[in-house]
Amino acid sequence: MKQPVVVKHTRIGEGTPKICVPIVEKDPDSILAAARNLISSGPDLVEWRCDHFDQAEDPEAAVHILQALHEVLGDIPVLFTFRTKKEGGEKEISAAAYERLNCQAAASGLADLIDVEIFTGDDTVRSILTAAHRTGVPVVASNHHFHETPDQETILEILTKMDQMGADILKIAVMPQSRKDVLTLLSATEEMDRRTTKPLITMSMGPVGMISRLCGEVFGSALTFGAVGKVSAPGQIGAKDLAHVLNLIHQSMESRQS
Repeated sequence: MKQPVVVKHTRIGEGTPKICVPIVEKDPDSILAAARNLISSGPDLVEWRCDHFDQAEDPEAAVHILQALHEVLGDIPVLFTFRTKKEGGEKEISAAAYERLNCQAAASGLADLIDVEIFTGDDTVRSILTAAHRTGVPVVASNHHFHETPDQETILEILTKMDQMGADILKIAVMPQSRKDVLTLLSATEEMDRRTTKPLITMSMGPVGMISRLCGEVFGSALTFGAVGKVSAPGQIGAKDLAHVLNLIHQSMESRQS
């Protein structure tokens, strides 16, 4: 039985896959303008990619932006993410600075979820998990492969590590080199969905992998990323178009079960 992660009024891991829209601007005015612009698309969550922020490594500046985002977004939950350079992000950051930034974001009570890269180092990951869970903030453990798709067993090992370390949501993104790679990702998703009670977020990036962003409900992925303006990863499509397709698939699955 799945255990949905509840943030504000959003239940991740239950029903139609949720849509998360990223904000990838550099300065406060642009970040808040992007937040205002995306509200009309009706996202379930917003991901603030702090690694794009020009004061990204200043925890106090980051918390200030989180406060402003909450004032603009209201009941739309905010996922706080610093994507490191080695996993496709904008900036390099030391493990100590990464830990400090994420722990302070968690302690502020202004991040509804926090993304933690599972291979940052076990001690760093545990520290952030402890800080987040102390304040009741769910953690999305993540791993990204921008040049390849690992084999199915490796994908399952990575997701299992996230589960065992105590993350609340397990996320992996891969880059296909062939159509078969997309099937590998989907097959691993279906298998992991049977092994865990936690919500999964999986995707195969780029044009070939776009189908994986649409069919998550069929294979067990609980959330997908849609764009309003700038994209944060290859293959993201418009949030409104995405919502239409997800709803069609959800209705089809409900009619099959009835």
